[in-house]
Amino acid sequence: MTQKVLYSKFERFWHWTQMALVVLLTITGFEIHGDLILFGFEQAVLIHNSAAFFFMGLTALTLFWMFAGGNYKNYIPTTKKFKAQVNYYTKGIFRKEPPPFVDKTYENKFNPIQRLVYLALIILAFPAQIISGLLYMYFRYPGNPIDGEMLRIIAVGHTVIAFLVIAFVIIHLYMTTTGENVTTHVKEMITGVSQHSSNETEKANQ
Repeated sequence: MTQKVLYSKFERFWHWTQMALVVLLTITGFEIHGDLILFGFEQAVLIHNSAAFFFMGLTALTLFWMFAGGNYKNYIPTTKKFKAQVNYYTKGIFRKEPPPFVDKTYENKFNPIQRLVYLALIILAFPAQIISGLLYMYFRYPGNPIDGEMLRIIAVGHTVIAFLVIAFVIIHLYMTTTGENVTTHVKEMITGVSQHSSNETEKANQ
């Protein structure tokens, strides 16, 4: 059994805080759309907007931390083992084959597909969600020069991106169960330490 530090205290704080905010934004978002009743409409709007500002602050702080400490390198796309990772996710994982990317380090902790998906979230999904949310929050018809149709497009776009993020969360939750056992990856994100058998690393590197 080998152990190594993969996630810093800040990364774990960021991950779990972001998860809590996404859950809160999702629940209040559904209530704002009238799909459930939990806090009441006005309270749901207040909570949703407050959580959104916390999310924006956390995102800005995280981006600063990434570039200041060099952690952004974990999100640079790579083609190394990309095809092998695709084959693993589409076939190998169901055949209980060893994953092609096992020997993770603090500087290289994500497989090529994770890098691509996480980067898309950081530079596409989250900025688009934040911008559309701010537009919907402050540029309201008829007080500002955005007509009713444009406001509807902004709202629909905001909702579509929200469902894409929800889809990511569902897939992400499933992927956390695909380690050596169903709790391996969750424990890594709680403790910051990776634990896996040397046999698994040997098989994956063959």
